[in-house]
Amino acid sequence: MSNHQITFIGWILFVISALGFCIASIGSFWAMFGSVFFLIACLVFMIPFFRNDR
Repeated sequence: MSNHQITFIGWILFVISALGFCIASIGSFWAMFGSVFFLIACLVFMIPFFRNDR
C-alpha cells in the first residue's frame, strides 16, 4: 500500500467516527455542534484526494 492510500483510509475512518459522534450526540446541541464541525473538518481535509493535480 502506498502512503497516499493509507492516508486516505485514515481519513475515511475519521469520517466514520465523526458520523458516529453525530449519531451519539442526538439530543445535545453542543455535542452535535462539535460533531458536525468535526465531520466538516474531516471532509475538508479529504478535498485534495478528489482534486486533479494538473
